[in-house]
Amino acid sequence: MARESGSVRHNESGLPIEPVYGPQALAGWDPEHRLGTPGQYPFTRGVYPSMYTGRPWTMRQYAGFGTARESNARYRQLIAHGTTGLSVAFDLPTQMGHNSDTPIAAGEVGKVGVAIDSVEDMRVLFGGIPLDRVSTSMTINAPAALLLLLYQLVGEEEGVAGDQLTGTIQNDILKEYIARGTYIFPPKPSLRLIADIFKYCRAEIPKWNTISISGYHMAEAGASPAQEIAFTLANGVEYVRTALSAGMDIDDFAPRLSFFFVSRTTLLEEVAKFRAARRIWSRLMREEFGAKNPKSQMLRFHTQTAGVQLTAQQPEVNLVRVAVQGLAAVLGGTQSLHTNSFDEAIALPTDKAARLALRTQQVLAYETDVTATVDPFAGSYAIESMTDEVEAAALELMTRVEDMGGAVAAIERGFQKGEIERNAYRIAQETDAGERVVVGVNRFQLDEEEPYEPLRVDPAIEAQQVERLAVLRHRRNEKTVTAELDALRKAAEGSGNVLHPMKEALRARATVGEVCDALREVWGTYVPTDAF
Repeated sequence: MARESGSVRHNESGLPIEPVYGPQALAGWDPEHRLGTPGQYPFTRGVYPSMYTGRPWTMRQYAGFGTARESNARYRQLIAHGTTGLSVAFDLPTQMGHNSDTPIAAGEVGKVGVAIDSVEDMRVLFGGIPLDRVSTSMTINAPAALLLLLYQLVGEEEGVAGDQLTGTIQNDILKEYIARGTYIFPPKPSLRLIADIFKYCRAEIPKWNTISISGYHMAEAGASPAQEIAFTLANGVEYVRTALSAGMDIDDFAPRLSFFFVSRTTLLEEVAKFRAARRIWSRLMREEFGAKNPKSQMLRFHTQTAGVQLTAQQPEVNLVRVAVQGLAAVLGGTQSLHTNSFDEAIALPTDKAARLALRTQQVLAYETDVTATVDPFAGSYAIESMTDEVEAAALELMTRVEDMGGAVAAIERGFQKGEIERNAYRIAQETDAGERVVVGVNRFQLDEEEPYEPLRVDPAIEAQQVERLAVLRHRRNEKTVTAELDALRKAAEGSGNVLHPMKEALRARATVGEVCDALREVWGTYVPTDAF
């Protein structure tokens, strides 16, 4: 929400919002250079010529909790209600590469996502779901290769070839060092693993989006819109350079890069942010990296509405917030969208809340006229001026990252993290002072909140997962598992692609924790420096 300061308001990036925008805002402005045509360089107006006039964005709903069986039931409900793409949330032990029966996992199994320990769990998770017709996004980073291979193995069991699978793995480790913390390995081997995924998918799963370079979690940690796109695109540059250093051609992998951004309630600035991000990325890819394929120059992105802006106070008001945030994402040209449930600030979403979140997208797509024309804000004095300002602020931050030696060097100095923390502190101060209004929190409060019964995760699921692991270990061939894990260690010590032996270990029923432990033995684990 925009901050009020006397007669001048400032947006989330701290830039002033003029009371009135007129022709002078675009004086000397070159529309052909800065705006272009939808579906053409520099893609300010969208990555496809027809955008939503042909078909709506992909409607994804992020879900995953408890056991694979419980999550599968939620996925089936979402598909029945009209979801066109699934988005999987994993629990913390899975995200950190630990089995559900390890001591460090105690109390966390199934709590913030679904617990996946082996291919057996993955088979249950997607049971009865046609993997050749459903696009699946998986929010997983450090062990992203493992979960992708498990998905591929389940597809093969169902007769679905790799070239029929579509979806995305987040696979963005750099933002974990900046804002989220679910890293395992140090940056160098982590980047090598990402390059191996790029190569593997080009040959084995060509329609898969190999990385979703994410600003969402930085925004949730307090990044402004300008910081969000600056640090996300800087990370993207690092991934591109990693792939090029591994001997890949820019046009061989860049078309499968994708991005992931937040959408806040500050609708105008968010629209400007998305348009600026497309323009910056297209120029980087064409002018700096020499990408010839127009698909390599496109910034395609998924959006999730801003969970950090949802409130536990008067939770039904979140329905309004999510609708505005979803509208901002659509007006900004997103390729897919997840709308948060109104009760997520309290606990896991109930079935009704998840259904209402999906219905929000369906109202936007089918009851409004925003899908009737491409980039309806194009040429707006306010939007074009804001797009230029956000772009300039983001480019300034990206230049600072480059001057430090790139994203990894800046991460090691704690630059991005420090900038985000300072912005988060500024927002908190303005909210506490009442300069930034949060309905139901610092203005328009109720004397007494209405009771609400949230969904709770059954604590018994941890014991169930432990039992499933015991049964798995009893049934599998331990000699085969040991041999395949040894082959994985040998590949990790050398320079070969680790995904091939990793897949065979998982096929033999090695667990996620065992595979990650094998890599930990070779690559070590990341320990933040004091500066970080």
